[in-house]
Amino acid sequence: MKRSTERILTTHVGSLSRPDDLVALLTARDRGQPYNPDAYTRLVREAVADVVRRQTDAGIDVVTDGEQGKASFFGYVVERFTGFARQPAPAGQDGSTRAASREYLDFPEYYAWSDRIAEGLGGRGNTRRYGVDVCTGPVTYRGQAAVQADIATLKAALQGRPHEEVFLPAIAPSYIFATLANRHYKTDEEYELALADALHEEYQAIVDAGFVLQVDDPRLVTYYMMNPGVSAADCRAWAARRVEAINHALRGIPPERVRFHTCYSIDVGPRVHDMELKEIVDVLYRIKAGAFSFEAANPRHEHEYHVFEQKKPPAGMVLIPGVISHTTNLVEHPELIAERIVRFARIVGRENVIAGADCGFAASGIRFNDVHPTAVWLKFAALAEGARLATRQLWGRS
Repeated sequence: MKRSTERILTTHVGSLSRPDDLVALLTARDRGQPYNPDAYTRLVREAVADVVRRQTDAGIDVVTDGEQGKASFFGYVVERFTGFARQPAPAGQDGSTRAASREYLDFPEYYAWSDRIAEGLGGRGNTRRYGVDVCTGPVTYRGQAAVQADIATLKAALQGRPHEEVFLPAIAPSYIFATLANRHYKTDEEYELALADALHEEYQAIVDAGFVLQVDDPRLVTYYMMNPGVSAADCRAWAARRVEAINHALRGIPPERVRFHTCYSIDVGPRVHDMELKEIVDVLYRIKAGAFSFEAANPRHEHEYHVFEQKKPPAGMVLIPGVISHTTNLVEHPELIAERIVRFARIVGRENVIAGADCGFAASGIRFNDVHPTAVWLKFAALAEGARLATRQLWGRS
């Protein structure tokens, strides 16, 4: 993994908006409806080529495919695993476990309003209609062709495009464990171990292709918000067990080829129940990754750079703080971005900071609460300019 040895490098979290015609195919595919596979392949290639071009044109150094071929950042694995089946949603389930979360319970009026807008745009609420994926048999990896197609498509799009490095996101076993119910394995440990073993194959393929692997798991820090009955201590203990599974999935992969991302999701609500970073950061440090990507640009978390003054990262770990937000269409001023970068550089060293984003800009193909693509590309350009300003301060040159 490259470091900011000569200047501040820039990256982001991964997901970017898909074109409307591709969204239609992704939606049909995800719902088990008929779709044209040849058109899907063609549109994915075109979309990846477009987002790679836009990233590099904006000045992003460490780029990716924007998850253009995936309907969501985690649901794609069901197609790549054996052992899962689509079943009717349990009675009363509204399509989101967030309905029982601290945020929904405390702010029902806000989320009722937000959900009405989302459902009107085809967002939340689809679980009632299309069912849920459940583990009903032995989990093994069968996604070899799919991951190799992702790799080949991205490599083709990179030809002739200036970039420093490439990353490819993949979901963490812990997120699947916490999200898709087990109806087959006798114990939670057996289920999570099977998920980790299956995902290890995907992780290894990404690293073998020469890419940096990004492991995604928002649930490690949202478990507290999602479960009103747990304390911060309970969340720490739960997360520690999940970290063991993540590390099992990463076995044999050099930490310097891995970056880990966690965040508080695409929720743009009040978010007063987000777990504080100081309560969990030492658990996250146990993940065998060379870089840590996290939220640091929104009003609930921007102050948390102070955490790293008290709880230093492990030696050699790169921080990828979000210095642009995924919850607003407002484009951050480059000078503000530079200030955010310099804060972290002064704490952990300029070579240990890569400027990133809080979260992905299109975690699903349905655009009910995404930042508009126009704003995203402007944010990326501002990110690159902010990194240039920070470089000038930290190195004394542009």
